[in-house]
Amino acid sequence: MARELTEIIKKRYNRTALFYDWMDRMIPDEWRRRVWQEVRGRVLEVGVGTGANFPFYPPGCRVTAIDFSPGMLARARGKLHVAWVPVDLKEMDVQHLEFGDASFDTVVATCVFCTVPDPVQGLKEVRRVCRPDGRIVLLEHVRSEHWFLGPVMDALNPLVLYLIGSNINRRTVANVRMAGIEIEREEDLAGKIVKLIVGHPGEI
Repeated sequence: MARELTEIIKKRYNRTALFYDWMDRMIPDEWRRRVWQEVRGRVLEVGVGTGANFPFYPPGCRVTAIDFSPGMLARARGKLHVAWVPVDLKEMDVQHLEFGDASFDTVVATCVFCTVPDPVQGLKEVRRVCRPDGRIVLLEHVRSEHWFLGPVMDALNPLVLYLIGSNINRRTVANVRMAGIEIEREEDLAGKIVKLIVGHPGEI
């Protein structure tokens, strides 16, 4: 079932790749800078999309960037020239990463785990491929805990999921902890709905 759902979501993102750059403008440049100030060494970007983060890659790092959508990767390849560092693009599903344990110093994702069919499994894979002394940096929108807004997000979620393949009511902080990632810092960037989460794998 999870594999079938992954294929459905992939098809939706292949479909939206042509206008995804417009959707991605909802993430301000300042938020992207905040994320990429946290990285070092060998970096894995999960869910690279159409490459909106390329201009923010800091000099000196080595980046492998993955996405499960061929349509998204095709758009990203056209932007490689704006990256400050070489980028190795790969088609890959975060739920089944094809890297060895402890392969990366930093793993980054920006608004990705709202999409992954099994977010805890994806986060467990992130934890596995990150070095024990490495860093996991996530920019994610989450379900509001407000008494009114939270249920509204729940009600709208099926429509949003159908249209673009994204869930707007994920409890991502809880999912991060369920995956065994130890949270060092959690910052609210837009109310309590958009969060910067910085953590590390801890003991595996």
